[in-house]
Amino acid sequence: MKIDFQLHQHWMARSIKLATNAGNAGEVPVGAIIVSSEGKIIAEGENRRERDRDPTAHAEIVAIRAAGAHLNSWHLDQCTLYVTLEPCPMCAGAIVAARLGMLVYGADDPKTGSVRTVLNIPDSAASNHKLTVIGGILESDCRQQLQDWFRQKRK
Repeated sequence: MKIDFQLHQHWMARSIKLATNAGNAGEVPVGAIIVSSEGKIIAEGENRRERDRDPTAHAEIVAIRAAGAHLNSWHLDQCTLYVTLEPCPMCAGAIVAARLGMLVYGADDPKTGSVRTVLNIPDSAASNHKLTVIGGILESDCRQQLQDWFRQKRK
């Protein structure tokens, strides 16, 4: 499989903008988009846990819900999810449950990363769906955004 890094960087840059919106709203800056097989954004999400008072309102979950509503289906097998941070266990489970075709993420999450870093939910025996995973797209930008936000928060 040929990887189009330029295209992945383009979509990740859009996810970073959503993460900026989340950070400006007091949320941990994580952004996500879902792109159809035709190359169109069909859903966007940014962290909304604080604003919605909802522990499940991670950027990935918000985007997956919106994509399902857009397609009128929970089957997202022809879609790609772009997210700035490696998904947590909840989001990795939702990605598998939605049957996403591809996941592209920016920075590894050394604490709760559940796609490659701490756990590997998509490739585990508990997963009934296999998907393509590409990590490290605009990784330094994604990591720096999070580090800057947490540094500012601690001041």
